[in-house]
Amino acid sequence: MASPKRDELIQLADRLIREKGYNAFSFHDLAKAVGIKTASIHYHFPSKVDLGVAVIHWQEQQLKGLIERVGNRPAAQQLEHFLAIYRPIHQQQQVCLVGSLAPDFFTLEPAMQAALQAFSARMLAWVMAFLEAGRAQGQFVFSETVRSRALLLVGGMVSALQMSRLGLPSDFDTLQLTLRQQLSTP
Repeated sequence: MASPKRDELIQLADRLIREKGYNAFSFHDLAKAVGIKTASIHYHFPSKVDLGVAVIHWQEQQLKGLIERVGNRPAAQQLEHFLAIYRPIHQQQQVCLVGSLAPDFFTLEPAMQAALQAFSARMLAWVMAFLEAGRAQGQFVFSETVRSRALLLVGGMVSALQMSRLGLPSDFDTLQLTLRQQLSTP
């Protein structure tokens, strides 16, 4: 069973990863923000890798819960739920967990690499499933493989977060609209 302090540390670390990057914060930063000693953080997470893996697993559980809630809805509704994941991240001028960790993938410890790959695979599997269902039901039209379209959709949202930080904030909405339109245009 998770403790409230452990959960608070995971959520704070998640925010810092998405704001600054995994390599840009320390246990000292967490301790200062939460008002505890770094030894207390080590009690919950012996190493930063343990904390990083916990953050990825926490995000994966959030995704799993979303998929359980919306996985039986029509494909077009699932697409909207997928796109909605990124709106609060954009509004907070952050990047998603994958967008933050993927560039540093080869500097991460194997445990974090494996956790990130599993999280990404779960996301991609869900997107592929609702795209395939939507195409079979005539809700979506696309000519490439389901995997290719799913990669374009996920990659589009990851890059939309990155690019909207560099350009106009409206670029995020423009890209979401384009991604929707691409699914309805032969």
